[in-house]
Amino acid sequence: MAKNLERKLSTRHMQMIALGGTIGVGLFMGAKSTIGWTGPSVLLDYGIAGIFLYMIMRALGEMLYVHPITGSFSQFASMYMHPVFGYLTAWSNVFQYIVVGMSEVIAIGTYMEYWWPSLPNWIPGIIAIVFLCIANLISVSAFGELEYWFALIKVVTIIAMILVGLVLIVFGLNGIGPTGISNIWSHGFFTGGVKGFFFALAIVIASYQGIELIGVTAGEAENPKHTLVEAIQSTIGRILIFYIGAIFVILSIYPWDKINNIGSPFVETFAQVGITAAAAIINFVVVTAALSGSNSGIYSASRMTYLLASEKELPKKFLKLNRHGVPYYAVISISAGILMGLVLNVILPMLFNGANQIFVYVYSSSVLPGMVPWVVILISQIEFRKQHPEELENHPFKMPFSPYSNYITLIFLAVTLVFMFLNDATRIPLIIGILFLIVMTIIYFAKYNNKQHDDGFKN
Repeated sequence: MAKNLERKLSTRHMQMIALGGTIGVGLFMGAKSTIGWTGPSVLLDYGIAGIFLYMIMRALGEMLYVHPITGSFSQFASMYMHPVFGYLTAWSNVFQYIVVGMSEVIAIGTYMEYWWPSLPNWIPGIIAIVFLCIANLISVSAFGELEYWFALIKVVTIIAMILVGLVLIVFGLNGIGPTGISNIWSHGFFTGGVKGFFFALAIVIASYQGIELIGVTAGEAENPKHTLVEAIQSTIGRILIFYIGAIFVILSIYPWDKINNIGSPFVETFAQVGITAAAAIINFVVVTAALSGSNSGIYSASRMTYLLASEKELPKKFLKLNRHGVPYYAVISISAGILMGLVLNVILPMLFNGANQIFVYVYSSSVLPGMVPWVVILISQIEFRKQHPEELENHPFKMPFSPYSNYITLIFLAVTLVFMFLNDATRIPLIIGILFLIVMTIIYFAKYNNKQHDDGFKN
């Protein structure tokens, strides 16, 4: 299916795409929320979630090493589970990234108010989505290069914040003595109890969504076996360093129960060492994080749309490639879908009281569909081993401790979903995600019950 897509994504692109898809506004804007749920023990949340995400990526990597194909986890679900799961995975990915993209372009308008308070927030959103659409249409390498620089800005900012924070912790600065790290335990560690710990874990897992984007890029990677292995091996460690390192610094400098009173911890940390432009710098970084989220959304959803068209789930026009090997109809359609978020942001508040909260629910409803690829990756890899024992004989990138690690990771994801349901703040978004999956399952069986779909999803 991916034979006409061009392999133009290098290891450099792949590593930053995975980082860019995961390190975003969830860290810059969401750190205060997760710390509020459970206090300093949020460090364990990020560490535990990171370990399980590493297992998911290793399961994906084991299969990709043998079959480096675009939209890989969706195709693996069809091959090794049942076509309905491939169908649900592809549509879940499209749903997830369109909704996330909608939220990001709206956020861009909000962030731009920092510099231009009177500017209607839909104008920057339109400019951003048109720019990203054009970049994605130019070539896959243009997407990769853009995402590389977006991710690099975020990574450099986090590293700078960690280094500045370590200086404050160890030496102090500007008349402020060294803070040490006693704030991590002196004001309590598991401050929200078991329930708070698991409530925060659900939000932490959501911040890792997008890491499986490597699986979507596989069909357009240069030297895919080497590129994928290197990207997967290095990405998890870097993500853990950036997340845990940044939050460790924040919790060491500021008592966890005072963080809600200081504004952005990132801004405050830079401001304490005399960087007067800290707020503008962080606002710029958050804008790039939002652009990165939209950029990844256009890429990922358009490739899944291309896959669905190849399986005859969408019209053939979505298979059309431009001279650079980009599925241009899919890219334009997904960009238009994301652009609808700006329309909703204007219309809904006029029609319904509190419509902005409705939109927040819609955004959060992407969490469960976003988990679907992880679940099918873990289950597909078990069946992959059963069907291809010969491929494992000299396989250099096997999933550690499989299948036991698969089962433990699946249990972990299930427990997280249970606590999402118990939490008032995440129950409605979870139910929306469940309803989406139920509706798509009904549609699939209504179309293919007792029929055979010749090109892919066979029932």
